[in-house]
Amino acid sequence: MTLLLAVSAALLLGRSWTACGVGVNNGANGGFLLWLFIPGLWTVLLLVWVAVGALLGNRPLLRSSALAVTLLGVVWCVTSVFWGYATPLCPAGTPRWWPSLLPTPGF
Repeated sequence: MTLLLAVSAALLLGRSWTACGVGVNNGANGGFLLWLFIPGLWTVLLLVWVAVGALLGNRPLLRSSALAVTLLGVVWCVTSVFWGYATPLCPAGTPRWWPSLLPTPGF
């Protein structure tokens, strides 16, 4: 699950960068996402997974709910660090295809 979240976050971030024209080019952005972002985020998510699982013990419903909320929160926070660059293509920092009802990953 943690690897799936890391890859999904990298795909979302990469698509938003491509839509807004952020970075040097797609090759440089893809290298960063593939070789640094995914392994780094996967490591952080795995450590959070283990820590939350160890803290909550053997309570399956509470544990699974807390893990889901915590992991999604970590993905949102990490993605927000690299997300919203205002560019001529995306003056608000979000691509046109981003749904308005979802909060933009950014502080």
